[in-house]
Amino acid sequence: MPSASVPKLRPDTGYFGNGSMIRRVMRERALALSGPRALLMQAAHPLAVAGLLAHSGSLEDPYIRLARTAKVMNIVTFGPRAEADRATRRVRAMHRTVSGCLPEAVGIYDAGTPYRADDPQLLLWILYSLIDSSSVVYRTYVGRLSTLERAALWEDYKLVGRLFGLKPTEMPDSLAELEEYGREMLSGDELHVGHWARRRARQIVLAPPVPNRARPLLETVNFITIALLPDRIRSEYGFMPLPPAAVRKALVRTGAVYVRRGLLPVLPAHIRHVPAARRAA
Repeated sequence: MPSASVPKLRPDTGYFGNGSMIRRVMRERALALSGPRALLMQAAHPLAVAGLLAHSGSLEDPYIRLARTAKVMNIVTFGPRAEADRATRRVRAMHRTVSGCLPEAVGIYDAGTPYRADDPQLLLWILYSLIDSSSVVYRTYVGRLSTLERAALWEDYKLVGRLFGLKPTEMPDSLAELEEYGREMLSGDELHVGHWARRRARQIVLAPPVPNRARPLLETVNFITIALLPDRIRSEYGFMPLPPAAVRKALVRTGAVYVRRGLLPVLPAHIRHVPAARRAA
């Protein structure tokens, strides 16, 4: 990736300042809820499953990918530029080594369809899943985001996209174009949850290895993750044991109001915010 594609800063300076929207959003511990949702969205793209998920074995142990993604995003968002460059350079190098062909037909993709992990179209879907999940979880459990704030957040994520190998011309230029891209993807035929993804990706939220004492919390997180998925993707995964949409939305909304108004305002920063954000402050 040409060095001119990202801002020139001192190596000890982060790509984002404390006033950036991405830091404001990603500092919240509640954003941990966005990881499983984003991964389920990524796995709904057959070529992303093959090129970015199945190849790494991350759906055999999905929390490895969740932890790795969270670590790299924390470095990019809160760390010094030199460290962010090293982390994203490793990711880009890994992506360049992954290519192949689909072993069987999935959705519109015939068996033998080629894929590569550094395909800009796949990288854009991955990027979209990250910002969409972050925005949905933040607006649900932390606070509203105005149109201007969401536009500023997309500008920050566009820099993230460039660090991961996307060119500016390969990403929507504006928030309106990003939202149009999301609508087209969710209403088009490029997404399809295949049998392998449905079987393995469901384990991300239904059967992780947690002790029995953590099961009640896990069930709550599972409900939130599934409820906040786009309707089409949730349906294709076959997540059926949910109440009707109106009841589901009411349950999530009630819990979210309690978190936003009753819990977050009284939490001290060392509990509410992730450690990387506190170190960068």
